[in-house]
Amino acid sequence: MESIPIIELLSYTLPAVVTGVVAYYFFDLHTKNEEGRRRYLLNKEAQKNALPLRLQAFERMTLYMERINPTKLLIRIAPLSQDKNDYENLIIAQIEQEFEHNLTQQIYMSDECWTIIVTAKNTTIQMIRKANMSDRVDSADKLREVLLNDLMEKQSPSNAALAYIKNEVGQLW
Repeated sequence: MESIPIIELLSYTLPAVVTGVVAYYFFDLHTKNEEGRRRYLLNKEAQKNALPLRLQAFERMTLYMERINPTKLLIRIAPLSQDKNDYENLIIAQIEQEFEHNLTQQIYMSDECWTIIVTAKNTTIQMIRKANMSDRVDSADKLREVLLNDLMEKQSPSNAALAYIKNEVGQLW
């Protein structure tokens, strides 16, 4: 006779436990869904605010790449004297100064894009130094001439970096 109250107790308890487990499962699922939705909305809002900053960083680095393009750089910066080493140092100082001015823009770019920009800068400096060490160069004007002639034969490093920047900006949409 004692088994009947236990069976009766189980018949009332078992549906309550099952209902409790199902309610817990749905409540947990709902809580996770709401948390995901809030995280998505916050992320969407953050991206909306960050996109103009990222685009501005890409614009500034595009301007930097244009300014260190040897063709434009040599036209913009005239030699102060006929000493080829002074002119080389002046050009390289301009490239480095502008780079330092735009250094903070790297936080808005991918590591790969930033590496390509730094590589373009270093390659441009290397190209200037290599041209200055050439036997054909004996004055600042001759250095300009040799650099411009070299650029007619090959693409400037800043043009390759510009193409990558444009590609990365295109991926933002």
